[in-house]
Amino acid sequence: MKQEYQDLILQACGASSLRVGAKIQTLWSGYGEIVRLHLQGCDRPSVVVKHVKFPEDAEHPGGWNTDRSHRRKVRSYQVETHWYQNYSTNQSCRIPACLAACSHGDEMLIVLEDLDVAGYDQRRTSVKDCEVKACLSWLAHFHALFLGVKPEGLWPVGTYWHLETRPDELEAMDDAELKAAAGDIDRILSECSFKTIVHGDAKLANFCFSQSGQDVAAVDFQYVGGGCGMKDVVYLLGSCMEERECEKRVSGLLDYYFTELKLSLKKDVDFDALEKEWREMFAFAWTDFHRFLLGWMPGHWKINRYSKQLTKEVLRKLKQ
Repeated sequence: MKQEYQDLILQACGASSLRVGAKIQTLWSGYGEIVRLHLQGCDRPSVVVKHVKFPEDAEHPGGWNTDRSHRRKVRSYQVETHWYQNYSTNQSCRIPACLAACSHGDEMLIVLEDLDVAGYDQRRTSVKDCEVKACLSWLAHFHALFLGVKPEGLWPVGTYWHLETRPDELEAMDDAELKAAAGDIDRILSECSFKTIVHGDAKLANFCFSQSGQDVAAVDFQYVGGGCGMKDVVYLLGSCMEERECEKRVSGLLDYYFTELKLSLKKDVDFDALEKEWREMFAFAWTDFHRFLLGWMPGHWKINRYSKQLTKEVLRKLKQ
């Protein structure tokens, strides 16, 4: 790590020295890495640094190496930096504190609080009922906090699969009927009356759990932006349940999300109208992500019976 970056981190944390620890992960398509740094001489034992370095030749696992793809990723890191520097949440939808950030040429650095030290040191590849509910509660409080807030400096429409940013994947789709309806589905979602800020990539892997599994914090805000809260909910549920589980459990989990949302909203919001609209948007949001997968990776495990059934329902509604 460059000396100027080390100096920035030492100054931001009031530390006397640092040591580079383990690499937590490589960023998507080889765009850098996330590492843990151990500090001395301050009250913070460690920080997590997201170090972005744009590669000369990106290696996308799906083969989507285009200028458009590169520009989208560059913008996503700019958005994430802006998010951490200009937005904050509360304990009910915890995120890591941003301690410093800078960009220079083809490199960007975001210095974040180490959530492991804060008590969110558990990761999950599968979840029990209480754990998926903890994630839904986080989303409900997040959506309530930002209801009606304009996404200034963020993506105008959040989520990494947003239609306008994914024309190549749309073109690659074989499903002619869904391809033709993609614009209408996107328009219906975008024109909903109740808008919030969505996380945009609310998969299970982006939640950090407490030891008990009942408290979570979220990371990775590259695709945070405006939109209907259902986009986050469907993406979370789809990331941790297969088709049979979805068929059995989605209805009850959706009820839980709306219970949490009602508890966390200001009293002057017409909750009944919001719930009615967002429940109607649920199938549209799920179909919207299904549309993306069909073009991006048609063999993906999430393209299942449950997704296909919801898509059929949406296409039928559009014909009415």
